[in-house]
Amino acid sequence: MIDAVVFDMDGVIVDSEQVWDDVREQLAKKRGGRWHDGAQAAMMGMSSPEWSAYMHEEIGLSASPEEINAEVVERMLDRYRERLPLIDGAAEAVRRLAPEFRLGVASSSNRPLIEAVLERAGIADLFDAVVSSEEVARGKPAPDVYLEALRRLDSQSDAAAAIEDSSNGIRAAHAAGMRVIALPNAHYPPAPDALALADVVVASPDELTPELVRG
Repeated sequence: MIDAVVFDMDGVIVDSEQVWDDVREQLAKKRGGRWHDGAQAAMMGMSSPEWSAYMHEEIGLSASPEEINAEVVERMLDRYRERLPLIDGAAEAVRRLAPEFRLGVASSSNRPLIEAVLERAGIADLFDAVVSSEEVARGKPAPDVYLEALRRLDSQSDAAAAIEDSSNGIRAAHAAGMRVIALPNAHYPPAPDALALADVVVASPDELTPELVRG
């Protein structure tokens, strides 16, 4: 019996992957980095210490990972203040599931970004646990962020479902032993081998009902 549902945020609640891509690419080009077409895909699911180290070491920014992280987060917050790219039906899906399950967020975003999105979307008070991968040892595809969310929700892996959009996110939730509901990202679709790990695939948040979650 499923008693908890854990949402990814980027690509599930907010359509932000291309915003991340644009912000990091602009910063890399401004600072003389070696941006390449595979950079965004490489960083999807990484925790903030991981992607900021990647931008320092692989993209070649001279600033420290901590400085890179801080500037990217501030630029992302500025974008969200201008316009929150909320995915159609996402907030309604959260509200639809909240009466039936304990809800959590397990996101690769930094905590200030998670809190800004949930507050601006008007759904922050519906979540019982919010975990950023910067708070655990490893980012996705490792299961750490999901396992920590389950610990805070007092739920077991076999009694919880995850809603994910990306290859690394799907792999992380599967590795955690959860029921995996895939909502593929239109801009960065998951690889076929990752998508095959999902228990069910949906095309829209409108399909996220208690009945589908329970399977």
